[in-house]
Amino acid sequence: MRKEDKSQLIETLTEDLKAAKYLYITDISDMTVETTGKLRRLCFKRDVKLVVVKNTLLHKAMEKSGKDFGDLYDVLKGHTSIMIAEQGNIPAKLIKEFRKTSDKVKLKGAYVEEMTFVGENQLDALIAIKTKNELIADVILMLNSPARNVISALQSGGQKISGVLKTLSERPA
Repeated sequence: MRKEDKSQLIETLTEDLKAAKYLYITDISDMTVETTGKLRRLCFKRDVKLVVVKNTLLHKAMEKSGKDFGDLYDVLKGHTSIMIAEQGNIPAKLIKEFRKTSDKVKLKGAYVEEMTFVGENQLDALIAIKTKNELIADVILMLNSPARNVISALQSGGQKISGVLKTLSERPA
């Protein structure tokens, strides 16, 4: 690869990393061409960008991005591919789902909302991460719950009172 091509690739990777809030570093080297194609199609359906990269080029792009990738530099060994997504847990769910048919996808590490996760054992923790919209929905649900209880109690109390009054009015004097 020519030096100009490497520089262009580093610049492209740097821009991708600057824009990315969620980055997963994986190893898909043991997969066949057919299996890799299935993974790429699944990534495309889920809006996950999958790119196979050289470790040295990715390392330089990570340094140039201005983000603190911490321990992720240590996982840049062997074959490396990256998954870039708009939501934090989508690549983790994708990896877990894909492992049902092929266990060849290995998670090396992830960068999620300025936090780093290193190792295969972090997959379940990454799956459990909630998106911003899910967190907002949880907060709204918690805020609505007490109001619903009060309204429900008032409504049921009103029905009891009207029932008692109706019974009393129907009673013979």
